[in-house]
Amino acid sequence: MKKILLMGSPNVGKSVIFSRLTGVRVIASNYPGTTVGYTRGTMRLGGEKVEVIDVPGTYTLDPTCKAEEVAVEMCADGDLIINVMDATNLERNLNLTLQLLKKNIPLVVALNLWDEAKHIGITIDEKKLEELLGVPVIPTVAVTGEGILHLVNRLPEAKLGQLTYEDEERWHEIGRITEQVQQVTHRHHTFLERLGDASIHPITGIPLALVALFLTFYIIRFIGEGLIGYLFEPIFNGLWAPLMMKLSAILGSGGFLHNILIGKLVGGEIDFVESMGLLTTGLFVPLAMVLPYVFAFYLILSFLEDSGYLPRLAVLVDTVMHRMGLHGLAIIPMLLGLGCNVPGTMSTRILETRKERFISVTLMAICIPCAAQLAMIVGLVGKAGTRGLLVVFGTLFLVWIILGYLMNLLIRGESPEIFVEIPPYRLPYFSGLAKKIWMRIEGFLREAVPFVILGVLIVNVLYTLRIIEFVGKITAPVITGVLGLPREAVAALMVGFLRKDVAVGMLSPLGLNLNQLVVASVVLAMYFPCVATFVVMAKELGLRDMILSMLIMIVATFLVGGVLNWVL
Repeated sequence: MKKILLMGSPNVGKSVIFSRLTGVRVIASNYPGTTVGYTRGTMRLGGEKVEVIDVPGTYTLDPTCKAEEVAVEMCADGDLIINVMDATNLERNLNLTLQLLKKNIPLVVALNLWDEAKHIGITIDEKKLEELLGVPVIPTVAVTGEGILHLVNRLPEAKLGQLTYEDEERWHEIGRITEQVQQVTHRHHTFLERLGDASIHPITGIPLALVALFLTFYIIRFIGEGLIGYLFEPIFNGLWAPLMMKLSAILGSGGFLHNILIGKLVGGEIDFVESMGLLTTGLFVPLAMVLPYVFAFYLILSFLEDSGYLPRLAVLVDTVMHRMGLHGLAIIPMLLGLGCNVPGTMSTRILETRKERFISVTLMAICIPCAAQLAMIVGLVGKAGTRGLLVVFGTLFLVWIILGYLMNLLIRGESPEIFVEIPPYRLPYFSGLAKKIWMRIEGFLREAVPFVILGVLIVNVLYTLRIIEFVGKITAPVITGVLGLPREAVAALMVGFLRKDVAVGMLSPLGLNLNQLVVASVVLAMYFPCVATFVVMAKELGLRDMILSMLIMIVATFLVGGVLNWVL
């Protein structure tokens, strides 16, 4: 099948054009031998089915990071390249274009963000640019679809470039082309440009960031609780519970198979949180308690990504992050970790040094609860009031700051300065936004549900074999003495290695008071990430650094848990 590669710098609208070309059904993959992701789909071109690949964004074909290395390798496999350029920043984008013209692959240029270029006073003579480059140049506005049909119609005209220059003369050639095709006129700043400037200035940016953070979590909680209360709980209580009660009557209460599939009846009825059966708690926790919050989180995160706010947040927090041995871009893996630590850990490849990646992954594993665990903590501790939630998240935030500062002092290595392109604020493209959310939700369901069911199964078996009781006796001095928790909490700690959300949910039937719930929630958040995150950590950090990270987790967890228990 013929391959069409979409190539361009980050934040030029490449993924939006990909969505316009391929529609809804796409596949997300990792490039072989790496954790660098890309997306592929199909389209019809002249009656022929062709594959379209959204190559990782790159500024140059002289790679400076793993993602750019993958982009260069993928470039060699294409039959045709659509080079997506940002019309508002022609000079910088021509650097990649001129390099692609030397690759001996037919090329078409999509001059995207054409409307924004006009709005900021930039006029480009696309016909003259096409003449100079020797390949088709099509102005596009991917968000509205303007120019996309024209782009598709001109794909058969893709040709090899006609420019001849030496590499050391590339920027001179870029300047010559820009001077001939672009004119810039004076204009007044728009509201979004003023907002963009305010977002990165400390005096105005910090209050804006706090407002954005507050609105983010308020909207997540509002959407999550609304979906649970008005959709998922009625479905489970009204439709699924009667079916499970009929199955319970068939299996006979108290039997081994009943305990595995249905769990224990509470007051003669099924309690989807406390029953701990594969078909009750095993399905209710990921689908009805966690999925609504995960959906809400990815909705907001995708909006912040596509609107252009996240790069500004990275610049804003750069000074603070440098105190922790990181630079501002490390805030992006942290935010992704709030959705799921697995993609958060994988995204640390945007950080350049081993020190940065180690600190970022370790802090994420210890201090950043995933959306599933956040949902359970909010649901469990939040019932007793907001004071408990403030203590839990306030403690994790302090640990994040202090531990990051200490690791920066103790771990050798460099923390380079931040270099990031800041795109203009823009409204996200709804179809592309929906596609991104669906792909992330699909990934969560594929990962979460099997591990939740496995976790519930293991707990049931361990309870039946009385292994948890035995482990509880051995660890009693630590669990009860240092952390102030009952022995039964050891089951939650053991299951936390499989799924943190299930582990937090297992605290509910133990009758813990508020202080115990706070300590248990903090300890579960800190002591180990789930097994899926461990696997990715081993790939990203290597075995030696992963073991070192584990030791830091264990020491920090029991130290903080003990201090918190003593203070409360």
